[in-house]
Amino acid sequence: MSGVFVFRMKVYHYLCLMKKEIIVVLNAGSTSLKYKAFYLPSLVVADEGQFSIDTVGKERQTEERNIFAALVSKLSLVGEISGFAHRVVHGGERFFKPVLVDKAVLLDLRKTFDLAPLHNPYNVSFILLAMKALPKVKNVAVFDTGFYEALPDVAKIYPIPYEYFEAGVRKYGFHGISHEYIAGEAAKKLKKPLSKCSLITVHLGGGSSITAIKNGKAVDTSMGFTPLEGLTMISRAGDIDPGVIFYLMRKYKMSAKDIEELLQRSSGLKGISGLKDFKEILDAAAKDEHKPRLAFDMFVYRIRKYIGAYMGVLGKIDAIVFTGGIGSGRRETREAVLSSMPILKGVKKFAIPTNEELAMAEKAVSLLKNSPKIKE
Repeated sequence: MSGVFVFRMKVYHYLCLMKKEIIVVLNAGSTSLKYKAFYLPSLVVADEGQFSIDTVGKERQTEERNIFAALVSKLSLVGEISGFAHRVVHGGERFFKPVLVDKAVLLDLRKTFDLAPLHNPYNVSFILLAMKALPKVKNVAVFDTGFYEALPDVAKIYPIPYEYFEAGVRKYGFHGISHEYIAGEAAKKLKKPLSKCSLITVHLGGGSSITAIKNGKAVDTSMGFTPLEGLTMISRAGDIDPGVIFYLMRKYKMSAKDIEELLQRSSGLKGISGLKDFKEILDAAAKDEHKPRLAFDMFVYRIRKYIGAYMGVLGKIDAIVFTGGIGSGRRETREAVLSSMPILKGVKKFAIPTNEELAMAEKAVSLLKNSPKIKE
């Protein structure tokens, strides 16, 4: 560890002696680290923010160490860190429920990197930094796939030879922390127990997904084995005929890596409109610019198509709930989705901002309260 890193850790240990306890939620991605700290036991927000990350390889490792040291130093002025809750996108076949992280768990998490290469390596990197820097502080991994652990077989098994399902190739679903949270908030608005609610929850952001919920349990969701399946997204294609992939390989001599890059980063709304930002797409579509208008219409069409399908699955719903930066943001998108859908007549419609960090903090606290605190 660098001298600056060690010094900051010493400062943290000194300053936290008289501070209130906090739990820190970390959401690490390929280009940023988002954090939110909550006072205990109230779960009132103590601090929140984001660090940008723009390096790769060994330079990234150094940048991550410096960022984490700066974060801990900053939070030492706020309170004593009593635990970390880490968002982990993919738990594979083993992990669905929140888990205390130890060496064995870390080893298993490394085996999931190929399932979520754009997310899990970065999630685990900051878990390691937390464990090394503050070895007496516990770390909880909270999984985006957790809400979909009990999906029915008819929804989670792909129609390919059954041995692949036995090997772990199945629908896992993502954005589960968000969908579960807004389902709970919708139940409060409906003044019903979640266990008696049937809902369609729509998370629209950089990544987008829809979940069908019956009696409080997820029964289907648009994302699948990876977060690439389902709705048209900002840069991800969503549902596509697999035959297109084979055609691209034959016709354009594209490799698997080329196609993955195409479908993950260069498709979706960006691929159709040529624009990266959803606000720019909305503004251009409002001016009837052809490609942005087409991109927006395709986005809306796919959402409506899934809503219709899930109405068929559920039969009757209590509410449809929108969230995410797009879903609970400017109303144009919701209005476009909901217009001319008589199937939703009489159904309550909610726009509820998600709070994944609070949901993660609650899950981590619930797990940690049954685990004895480690004294330094």
